[in-house]
Amino acid sequence: MKEKQSAKARTMMLKQMREKYQGTVEETQVLLKGQQSIRKQLRQAMAGGPKTIPQIAAACDLPSDVILWHVTAMKKYDDVMETGMDGEYYLYQLATENSE
Repeated sequence: MKEKQSAKARTMMLKQMREKYQGTVEETQVLLKGQQSIRKQLRQAMAGGPKTIPQIAAACDLPSDVILWHVTAMKKYDDVMETGMDGEYYLYQLATENSE
């Protein structure tokens, strides 16, 4: 009986929190969706092999600083890896391409 009361209280608390923070949740969902869209563009741009940040930026039609931020995050989670240099720029490729 005590477990049911605890579960009901938890459900009520979560409902109140969702109502209170609805705007924040929606904003975060929009931001996340935008980031996922950019990451999808990056993966498509890098599908043909290693590329530099300027090459990826040109392929995605996005600023280099945005591309660098996402590539760095993807590198942190082992989705992207450095594969060498092209002049003064590092080459990046999808980590899955290297394992095939």
